[in-house]
Amino acid sequence: MQLKHLLDNPVWEALATEDARLNCGNDVVKYFAEDVSPFVGMKHWDDLAMLEKELPVDRNFSVMIANQVRIPACFEVVFTTPLYQMVCTRFQPIFDNGVVMRSLDAADVPAMLALTALTKPGPFSQRTIDFGHYIGIVEGNNLLAMAGERLHIKGYTEVSAVCTDPAHLGKGYASHLMSHACETVIQRGDIPFLHVRQDNTRAIAKYEHLGFSIRSAFYFAVIKRKG
Repeated sequence: MQLKHLLDNPVWEALATEDARLNCGNDVVKYFAEDVSPFVGMKHWDDLAMLEKELPVDRNFSVMIANQVRIPACFEVVFTTPLYQMVCTRFQPIFDNGVVMRSLDAADVPAMLALTALTKPGPFSQRTIDFGHYIGIVEGNNLLAMAGERLHIKGYTEVSAVCTDPAHLGKGYASHLMSHACETVIQRGDIPFLHVRQDNTRAIAKYEHLGFSIRSAFYFAVIKRKG
């Protein structure tokens, strides 16, 4: 399988470089702790037998890569959906000076887990916040919206976990938080990128308005060892 760009194989590239401190694997198969992220990466996806040999049992893993891979027979595909990978090529921020946001920390994790369970922006667990740079809009004890970072690759940072409580949609919270998240990434000298379901046309349009464009179709699957 030919993967010509760093962003074609983002999980491997992140765990081999900028997110190496979170790697629980080895030189062949790299993955995050279960309470951080379900993603698994390989440099050479042609040698899929190594997944069976190296991955621990009794947990789900997620595969996210530019080309569809053949999942070994010992794994069940629990869920799969086509994604787009989008890259911010012409940043056009949308700020609302009336919106107050703040950084999120460990004390906010229960609220973050509740919001992501409600809105399902993608996998989010107890220690996903370890990726860093999460921001949110909080009203009293309620987390109304949030956004943050996930995979870090040399020159690129993934913006992730963008979600808004359904009761507060239409207020521009997601665009405001995304703008701040992207601005932080760009100020570090990186290019923001993200992944989105291909059928989420509303989100895709929002991201395009912020300056993202579709770079590639992506394969995503949740897998679990049979038996």
